[in-house]
Amino acid sequence: MTERWGLARLINRAQTSFVGLLRIWSIPIVVMLSIASGYTTYYGMSYFITWWIALIITIAIQSIIVIASLEIAGIHWKANRVRYLSVMLSLLIAVAASVTFSYFKFYEISEEKNIQLKHLASLRLSVEEYLDDAMQMSREVVAEQRGKTDEAAEEANQAYLGTHPEVTSRYRNQVGRGPFWRHYNQLYLKEKERLQALEQAAESLGRQVRALRERVARLATDTRNQKIYDQVAADLISVQSAFDALVLDDVRRVRSAPVLEPYDAFVQGVTPSFAMWDAFSLFAFLCAVMVDFFTILLSYRLEFTAPGPLSEHEQDMVYECLSQFSQLRINHNDELEIVIEKSPIEQARRYSDWSRMFGVAFLLSRGYLRKVGNRAVEFAPNLYPVIATRLARQVRSQRADQSGAGSDDVVRRLSRGADDVE
Repeated sequence: MTERWGLARLINRAQTSFVGLLRIWSIPIVVMLSIASGYTTYYGMSYFITWWIALIITIAIQSIIVIASLEIAGIHWKANRVRYLSVMLSLLIAVAASVTFSYFKFYEISEEKNIQLKHLASLRLSVEEYLDDAMQMSREVVAEQRGKTDEAAEEANQAYLGTHPEVTSRYRNQVGRGPFWRHYNQLYLKEKERLQALEQAAESLGRQVRALRERVARLATDTRNQKIYDQVAADLISVQSAFDALVLDDVRRVRSAPVLEPYDAFVQGVTPSFAMWDAFSLFAFLCAVMVDFFTILLSYRLEFTAPGPLSEHEQDMVYECLSQFSQLRINHNDELEIVIEKSPIEQARRYSDWSRMFGVAFLLSRGYLRKVGNRAVEFAPNLYPVIATRLARQVRSQRADQSGAGSDDVVRRLSRGADDVE
């Protein structure tokens, strides 16, 4: 029995210590959550007002959230409705402000990848449209020049055969390389030379276009690499120069290349603005609400639950007060329930229950009792070990008294026997 009693005491102490540690650990968690919420609130607010004013307002908001949560746990709605409503209103305003400005930061975090992809998609679209148009126009220019070259070759051939429309009747159908043929042959050679130059320029443009597309593809895999971005910008300028040189003689074909934004603007995230609420992000909103919700919940629990174990004097007082109640039962929660109103006999005797009602109020405020109605309260789990310890101590005291009384009886009987013998 002694070993079992020692094990049970050890388990009770371990459980009590664990619960106490959880309550103590709740304090730094509340502080950390408040700091995290304050950072996101300050980040969003600093884009709209001066930083030091934003910092002061942020500290005030987080302080109101924690203080109001603690006060609500200690305010009874029916006892002081005006105070309860005022504290609740202050809490709602502080939470609304915190969530509103925290939303901007979480929106930026959640949408950062999408924003980067949009920047990249915009860059690729504008570059691809320009390259497609440039390659199409270069092919058209080469095709037109090839047609001109073919026409010049045909005219030179007709001049050689004497069938050219402009040949006079005197030289018609005379085959030979006369002055007339040399003139058209010279025009043909010029067109052919121009065709070769355009084909070489188009081939060079094609190589530069392929290189630019490869750089853009590499940029898609590493958008944070400024070196690749600068190379894309340089290659785009080279392609534009090559294309302009190719279609220089045809002004109507000249097309302006897209202007790339600076690298800092390309990698910059979204700037907080109230326009973010138009493109509402449920994930960002829930994250902003979640931080403040946990802060409120833990702050409320800090005040609502028992702050710590009872002292020896408090345990004695609690046991004496609770032992004065006579109406006890096990309720539907499988907890010990006590009726705290006076019984009819106590009312008839005008019994003063001030001390035991003080004990009930004390335990309610410390979280060791839970109110289940206007007439009854029930034990919280952390109260059973306290009462069990006091009951065990009382049992041991009674047994010691009984054993002491029995030994005194034996002594008295032996003394009487000795007197009789004498």
